[in-house]
Amino acid sequence: MHQCMRTTISLQDNLLERAKEQALRRKCTLSDVVNDALRYRLAESRAQTEPHVEAPLKTYGNAGLQPGVDLHNSASLRDLMEGR
Repeated sequence: MHQCMRTTISLQDNLLERAKEQALRRKCTLSDVVNDALRYRLAESRAQTEPHVEAPLKTYGNAGLQPGVDLHNSASLRDLMEGR
């Protein structure tokens, strides 16, 4: 269990009502809803500020990609894999 610190924050009335409704639906505490929302937003913010580094694609053999394969186009890749 994580250690918790009690604090006081000001919330907009409509956000507080929505958070309370969600806590009731999820059968959890208001603190759980607020913690989850804050955790999600902080993780989202971190993902946007960290540079994206593409991992090199490991291949085997010398043939490389088959003609027509575009790894950046998932729809066409799926079509090729399904024989369309």
